[in-house]
Amino acid sequence: MTEALRVGPFPLVGQAGGPCTATDTASRLDDWRDLLRSHFVALDVVDPDLDGPFDSRVRSTLLGTVSVAEVSAPPQSAVRTRRLSRDGDAYLQIGLLTSGRAVVEQDGREAELVPGRFVLYETDRPFAWHLQDRWKLLVLTWPRHLVDISPDRSRSVTARPLGTDRLGALVGRMLAETAQCPPQHVDGRRLAAELAAFVTTMLGASDDDWPHTRAAADLRRKVARYIAEHIEDPALDVESIARAHYISVRGLHRCFAGAELTVGALIRKLRLAHARRRLADPRDRHLSVTDIAVACGFGDLPTFSHAFKQEYGETPTSYRRRSGGDPALTVYGALLPASPPPSPHPPRRARPGSGAARRPTSTGTIPAAAAVLPGAPRRTRAGAPHRPRSA
Repeated sequence: MTEALRVGPFPLVGQAGGPCTATDTASRLDDWRDLLRSHFVALDVVDPDLDGPFDSRVRSTLLGTVSVAEVSAPPQSAVRTRRLSRDGDAYLQIGLLTSGRAVVEQDGREAELVPGRFVLYETDRPFAWHLQDRWKLLVLTWPRHLVDISPDRSRSVTARPLGTDRLGALVGRMLAETAQCPPQHVDGRRLAAELAAFVTTMLGASDDDWPHTRAAADLRRKVARYIAEHIEDPALDVESIARAHYISVRGLHRCFAGAELTVGALIRKLRLAHARRRLADPRDRHLSVTDIAVACGFGDLPTFSHAFKQEYGETPTSYRRRSGGDPALTVYGALLPASPPPSPHPPRRARPGSGAARRPTSTGTIPAAAAVLPGAPRRTRAGAPHRPRSA
């Protein structure tokens, strides 16, 4: 991560003395873009309201290593595109809405803000502000490398409404007072560090709370889909899943704490189900059991065979020898309630001409392994068990 050389419109000198203030106004769209770049980062201004006067204003104050700014302008969207985010300006920012309405997007999430609510976002990745009505916003900007919060943790809380609980409301009021009435006779560097510490404390406290909300169930569903879509990736593990969902490994485990399966157990179950389907697929008859095991993410045949027998009560070779087709499975049932034990009886052979559909396995499609999510409908066995005739 590149260390910022400025914060807001000021050189980053880490002043210990009094604050510095810069105020700028714009009445034209081009000037407004330049002003935003100067006080914050480069942004594309999209769909601005040009029907009335485009009166826009920013007042920024430097307090040690944090810039606190008041911003007001007509309705618009301010977008940090992927191209713009590569310019090296890496900041952690908090935006607190004081009037109007806003929606903030980053890292696949969006937060709806009303006055008094605030949001955290980072400038080294794309984000967008969609601002409605005549709005007013307070923005606090720290160089990212000066804030003691891990990248995984900060990614997990971007674009989430903050200030909804008691601690968040307290921190929000403190940030608002600092931005609206910057103190004059303080050690700016110490104040900047204290403000950052309050923010990280608030985020640390919320780490224990958010996995128990509806967001945790939504994340578990997303993780299950992600595993199913990357089931043949040998690098698929808890760490890679956490990175892909912008959450710490600890946070991911906490999210699954109340579920029937852990993350590791879910990966194993989905891999075994995918391997079982491939063992029964005539298109894979040219592959050995070892080939299929490796393709489904298992390091060696003994490990795969042991796990397969534990899950299904027979060896992969035995199952492949007697299987006549893939069970009809439904993808993405209810997530992670208790799973019924596997049937001790072998499934019926598929009748010729039954037209049982097979799911494609080409890159970009969702493998049928996802069907093992507990709660998905299972085809039940009817009648007496079918026994293969002796040769």
